[in-house]
Amino acid sequence: MQRYFSNHQNDCYFDLREDDYYHIKTVMRMKDGEHVQVVYQNVPYLCAVKFVGEEVKIQMLNEIEQKKEIIPDVTLFIPILKEQKMDYIFQKATELGVSRFIPVIMERCMVRLDSKEEKKLIRWRRIVKEASEQSMRTSIPIVEEIVSLKNIEEDGLKLICSTVEKENTIKRVFQNHKNCDKMSILIGPEGGLSEQEENWLIEKNFIPITLGPRIMRVETVPLYLMSIINYEYME
Repeated sequence: MQRYFSNHQNDCYFDLREDDYYHIKTVMRMKDGEHVQVVYQNVPYLCAVKFVGEEVKIQMLNEIEQKKEIIPDVTLFIPILKEQKMDYIFQKATELGVSRFIPVIMERCMVRLDSKEEKKLIRWRRIVKEASEQSMRTSIPIVEEIVSLKNIEEDGLKLICSTVEKENTIKRVFQNHKNCDKMSILIGPEGGLSEQEENWLIEKNFIPITLGPRIMRVETVPLYLMSIINYEYME
């Protein structure tokens, strides 16, 4: 069943975005009375599609019982990469439960944004919305404005994916932080973080971790980590 997100309720009807109405009418070719799910204020509802002439209305039927999210609040700091890799990370990490994305400009980032930053943000936010609908999430991850590394300020458990660290694994970190409800994970670009960047992050209480002997592509790392987190917190 198709899922959409709404920011406004009018009596027993939900308002959707124009592109959602287009999706219902033109892409899915839904008929009067068909059911969809709509998430409003993080609560999913079973709804019926109603056609009034050319207008589409979304009528609320009843609330859908949901299970509570089991993984911590995860903020993912990602370097600015080529478009295809960025899109892949936003889509797959959303499916795996990331709560917030912060794109970061780092020394070894090979992509320069110039005047395209706003267009990139619009694209990324659309990707996480669609991935949230597809994966039946009850919230859409936040995609923050692009920042420089030196402007990072976070609390909770803070981890750096390090190419220098050889001993401290994510398994060991979780053994020492069993009741973590908020974590931030920073991933470096191709070639990794510079020594200066990593030392600065360690001074900010980020914990360097190794992902083992294999060298992964940057876009693989978030999927690897989020899979471990989901397994670690699985009921």
